[in-house]
Amino acid sequence: MPDALTAAVTDALGDAADQLGVLIDEGIASVEFRRPDKHNAISFAMWQAFARLMPLLGEADEVDVVVVRGSRGGPFSAGADIAEFRTLRSEPEGALRHGTVLEAGEQAIITCPKPTIAAIEGFAIGGGTQVAAACDLRICGESSRFGVTPAKLGIVYALASTARLVEVVGPAWARWILLTGELLDAQTALRIGLVHETVSDDAVLDRAYAVAALIASRAQVSLRGGKAMIDRVVAGQHDVDDEVRAIYMQSLTSAEYHEGVTSFLEKRPPDFHAARRSGQ
Repeated sequence: MPDALTAAVTDALGDAADQLGVLIDEGIASVEFRRPDKHNAISFAMWQAFARLMPLLGEADEVDVVVVRGSRGGPFSAGADIAEFRTLRSEPEGALRHGTVLEAGEQAIITCPKPTIAAIEGFAIGGGTQVAAACDLRICGESSRFGVTPAKLGIVYALASTARLVEVVGPAWARWILLTGELLDAQTALRIGLVHETVSDDAVLDRAYAVAALIASRAQVSLRGGKAMIDRVVAGQHDVDDEVRAIYMQSLTSAEYHEGVTSFLEKRPPDFHAARRSGQ
């Protein structure tokens, strides 16, 4: 990682520097929860860090894909740091501030222009499911468990978070998840679309990084444009406007488009990384 990017990542992590690890290798950025002693619970500082970190990774030329994961072997995350319910969230005002910071961190993951993958070993509860659902793709182990449990705490799940859950699993299953507060097993999560793939517990990271490497080999201009188009459709847009036309033109005038067409005509695999370097 270049020194300037290393410094920027360190600044973005802030007070969460000992709770989140970031490694960038061959275009894949790994964001790892590093609180195994607390089952990788997500602290206030970690949510703040996500809000700063994800836009940084989204703009970094060295990053093609982001993988979010727990410490090796899991769990992915037990959710909120319970200790903070006695401190930062002990009064309504503090709870509202905490919720605002949490929403900013979640939205930073959702709106990251680079593809994001959640590699879920073990359970992902509460904020763990929230982070996973914020990612574009989700791969879990056979013994993984999921749940969003505000009904067990007297909390109303935030509107933006509820909207994302409905987008991922649909309104019927969002109702089940939020109204019962019960945990879902991996097969149910796969069936309802909460995860895209279920693999053996010991294969989660290998599979997630294989998918990340595959995505990193694709044309980045297509990936960014594809995410932007999906977001517009989800928001209800179906008509082409000036912003959409600009996305089209960006792809058609890119070095990656030229490489894609040339490699197709020459009947060889495209090298989009080389094309991007030549186009810079």
